[in-house]
Amino acid sequence: MSRSLTLLLLLYTLGACTFGVPISQRGNQQASGVPATTPSSQGNPSSYVVFGKRYYVLNSAEGFVQRGVASWYGTKFHGRPTSSGEVYNMHAMTAAHKTLPIPVYVHVRNLDNGRSAVVRVNDRGPFIDGRIIDLSYAAAKKLGVDGPGTANVKISVLRQGERKPTSTVRSIPLPVDIEPEVSLFIQMGSFSSHLNANNLVQSLIAANESSARISRLQTDNGLYYRVRVGPLFDVDEANAILSRLRDKGFQTARIVVQDDAE
Repeated sequence: MSRSLTLLLLLYTLGACTFGVPISQRGNQQASGVPATTPSSQGNPSSYVVFGKRYYVLNSAEGFVQRGVASWYGTKFHGRPTSSGEVYNMHAMTAAHKTLPIPVYVHVRNLDNGRSAVVRVNDRGPFIDGRIIDLSYAAAKKLGVDGPGTANVKISVLRQGERKPTSTVRSIPLPVDIEPEVSLFIQMGSFSSHLNANNLVQSLIAANESSARISRLQTDNGLYYRVRVGPLFDVDEANAILSRLRDKGFQTARIVVQDDAE
């Protein structure tokens, strides 16, 4: 075989592939979407407490959408373990969230500049009022958050194989308008008998819902024992947990706001 013919064959081979991936298959790789995930064995307690506030981890992130403020964290935490046990890498596209099950992939859209990116949630935070997600340095840079430090964002959980948000589960509307600083709860029931309230708590535990608590309310008509989950972070979290509880058969569950008697 002549030297010129060998060179032509080599150029033809290189033209048919890029770094060993045939051109015909490159589109399939780009369309593969979100990979499957396995829940972290140590990153998903039913609830946890930080700075005296209890947070309730969602069993399912299906259809979860949230709007709020994003921030980011970098060199101070680089190389340290995350809540999932993974080592935090500020140069990877990851993030922290208070209540989403981890790991989970989230589409983040910066509402201030229109940029968007997909991140993998593998940590807990940010534990500052009003902030809903803490981005890695790499994610913050791609979204244009690294300069200002914070940004208004919309986050949408992605399903396996999905590349960007397509549709979301309809939120269950609150019965009344609420102020942002008012605490939200999901009330499972209210009883004049402590025994009945405790029986409901045991039913919830049997359904893998161990975060419900009994609170007392004295009224003009007597003492009542209320079974509640909360306080919850915001309306989106409350809607997601309410939907999950109703799917498990607790049809009387409803969202309530903290009242003056508490």
